[in-house]
This record gives sequence, structure tokens and C-alpha cells, in this order.
Amino acid sequence: MKKVIHADNSEFFRKLMRTFLTEHGYPVESSNSGKQVLDAVNAGKISLVVTGMTLSDMDGDELIKKVVTSRYKVPIIAVTSNDSEEQRQVLKALGVKATVSKNGSWQEELLPLLTESMK
Repeated sequence: MKKVIHADNSEFFRKLMRTFLTEHGYPVESSNSGKQVLDAVNAGKISLVVTGMTLSDMDGDELIKKVVTSRYKVPIIAVTSNDSEEQRQVLKALGVKATVSKNGSWQEELLPLLTESMK
């Protein structure tokens, strides 16, 4: 079964996201490394990338560009604390399927997107 990979530089948020995804039945890998995300995507093991915008080895924009141009066309959901309309438009232009704000009820925003993306 393919899985979701979640990447974020915050260990706290990775644990929170892992718990949320697991409780909703999604197999998940967690990482703070864009390289690890790319390796998993290129191995064909991933159905969805959920990423923050700051990682240990690259920023989210760079990761998104690399996933979008990879051999596997994996949808990407960006989870960011910058929830401005301008940021959403930039991420959409990069190829992100959706943007979810870390501010507020991110779980309620993310759940329907997961369901749609993992069909």
C-alpha cells in the first residue's frame, strides 16, 4: 500500500501530523529532509506529499519544484503558517494541489483533501 509522506522541520508538528494521519487510517512516513521525501517519491512508494515550507536541507518551494518534475506525479499539499492569498497563489503556481494553514483548524481543512487525494 502506498503512503503519505509528511515533511516539516518541526519535530512537534511531525508527531502531531503522524498521529492525525494514523488515526484517520493513512499510512505515513515523517521526515525533516527534502532529500528523504524525494527518495521516497522516486521509489514509487508515496501517493501524497504533505509538506511544510521549511525543511532541514531545503525550503518547501525547492522540494515542491523537484516533486512536480519527478517521474512520479504525486500530488502535494502544503501546510504553512503563511496563509496569505499571495502565498497560496505562489504555491498553486508551483504545482501544489492545495494549501492548508497551520493557523487554526488545519485538521478540518486537511481531512477532505486527504480523502480526495488518496482515491
